[in-house]
Amino acid sequence: MAKAVYIHIPFCRNICSYCDFCKFIYNEKWVGAYLTALSREIKDRYMDDRIETLYIGGGTPSALTNSELLRLFKILQVFKLDKLEEFTFECNLEDINADLLTVLKNNHVNRLSIGIESFNPKNLDFLERHADFLDAQAKIELCHKYGFNNINIDLMYALPNETLKDLKKDLTYVLKLNPTHISTYSLIIENHTKIKNNNVTYLDEELDYEMFCYIEKRLSGANHYEISNFAIPGYESKHNLVYWNNEEYYGFGLSAAGYIDSIRYKNTQNLKEYLLGNYVFEKEILGKKDKMDYEIMLGLRKNTGININEFYEKYQEDIESVYNLKPLLKNKDLIKKKGHIFINPEKVYVMNEILIKII
Repeated sequence: MAKAVYIHIPFCRNICSYCDFCKFIYNEKWVGAYLTALSREIKDRYMDDRIETLYIGGGTPSALTNSELLRLFKILQVFKLDKLEEFTFECNLEDINADLLTVLKNNHVNRLSIGIESFNPKNLDFLERHADFLDAQAKIELCHKYGFNNINIDLMYALPNETLKDLKKDLTYVLKLNPTHISTYSLIIENHTKIKNNNVTYLDEELDYEMFCYIEKRLSGANHYEISNFAIPGYESKHNLVYWNNEEYYGFGLSAAGYIDSIRYKNTQNLKEYLLGNYVFEKEILGKKDKMDYEIMLGLRKNTGININEFYEKYQEDIESVYNLKPLLKNKDLIKKKGHIFINPEKVYVMNEILIKII
């Protein structure tokens, strides 16, 4: 039974140089047609589960006009939301104003995720984004005035030509905004992005690692509950924990992914196909071993790792019988403690190499 829903809004006012998510420049005609198709998909595929977390992402959901947002929220009324705990809405700093916050508040949004990424002019120019600290301060204060106290801020690092001093300054500015949650992302150069086409190269790997360690140390008072995410205790993202706990969830909209009834699926990225009602692009039907592999890949992203007893209850298998963990426990890649198996905090940076060894 799925308790989480992700909704993808693929429209943006500006296309960032690094972004490989499914997105289009805002077009009023396309938005209207898209919301019609989204409503149809939800009615076709939603199976009356009680929803505990809702997440509207993109793209840039805040690129929609207030009337378009009201239409979107009306579409979402089909969900059973009497148990709703967390409702996240992604927005850009420049879109935040009293009218937007009023619409969100009136429609039960209780968590904002703001994609700032950097305050450094050099970084912003590279990312093709806009951010100003004094503006951010005023916008965050406005969010608090309207009752939005659960706020995530995205921060990118390891950008070309970025120095450790640049990162320290960026993180200082972010902390001055007093967010309850910070998501940090080292730059990944994806295919079909402007920076890939421009042959941008990665920052020196040692400096990237030094930046990662600095962020960990600077945010040591927070709960580093997942490799990229830090939160004041009690403000961890309930929605994202559904993913990392390998639980089922719906994904609606262009390119959205979901996991329902032992099937992982991804929707088409082709707007024409989506508008025609051809939603799903690919499906993966999971056997028991597939599900356990996902449990490993997702669960070990968390600082608490995998609960050994819960793994057994879920799959009727002993995790150490299914996977040869002894060498990794012996060389301290993995740690077994208090009924959990987790990646050694000193080796989180090479997590992918450890996961490959396990799988």
